[in-house]
Amino acid sequence: MKKLLILLFATIGVQAVAQKMEGMVTYDRTQDYVKIMSRMTFLSLDQKERMKATNKNYSSKPTQMVLYFNEDQSLYTNADEYWRSENGQWSYRNSDYIIRRDFKQETKSDVIEMLGRTYLIDDSLKVPKWKILNQLKDIAGHICMKAETEDPIKQQKVVAWFAQDIPVPAGPEQYSGLPGLILELDLNDGDVVVTASKIEMKDVSKELTANKKIKGRKIKTADYDKIIKDHIQTSMKAQENPYWSIRY
Repeated sequence: MKKLLILLFATIGVQAVAQKMEGMVTYDRTQDYVKIMSRMTFLSLDQKERMKATNKNYSSKPTQMVLYFNEDQSLYTNADEYWRSENGQWSYRNSDYIIRRDFKQETKSDVIEMLGRTYLIDDSLKVPKWKILNQLKDIAGHICMKAETEDPIKQQKVVAWFAQDIPVPAGPEQYSGLPGLILELDLNDGDVVVTASKIEMKDVSKELTANKKIKGRKIKTADYDKIIKDHIQTSMKAQENPYWSIRY
């Protein structure tokens, strides 16, 4: 099995060199509110039932996200400003979520709207410690390999599937650092799943260099992590769902 994998990815690597590695990925981001709430042991049964009733209109249609990438940079953000239900009766404005990565300079520049304000996070880029496994899966026509890590702040299990025939370290949400583009991300066994639905290899230099000025509070990664951690702990003590106002 190991020899087969080496041969497979060696062949893929030769093919990948022949084309310029840049393009755009459209992802479907699905969040299972019922499953997420079932993990919240600090909530009462009555609270969970009310939340289920509130969220039933938002559970069926995924949110579309886009990732622009080349060998040195990536930009991940909302595909549309508004989310709308299948029947068009429900809609809401998507919170600002702009994740920039410069792999060459090893820096990050994020815009994240949460807890009633916008944060600008400029810092050095630290990638997760990934464990790569010998499991394969086809996603959007690409053979992907499995990798695992953990989010120590939100205490989430993270599974990524990456395509070595697109040898760039980019990925959705705030995940990167694998020897191939991440085409699927699974948080906590299906609580949130982000899957590539469309991949277009094309020139995206315009999208990567566009830099809309957004006002917000400037912080570092350590500050961001502390804000998230403190909010989760405070919400748990108050028996409230912490993910009403932060991204899962």
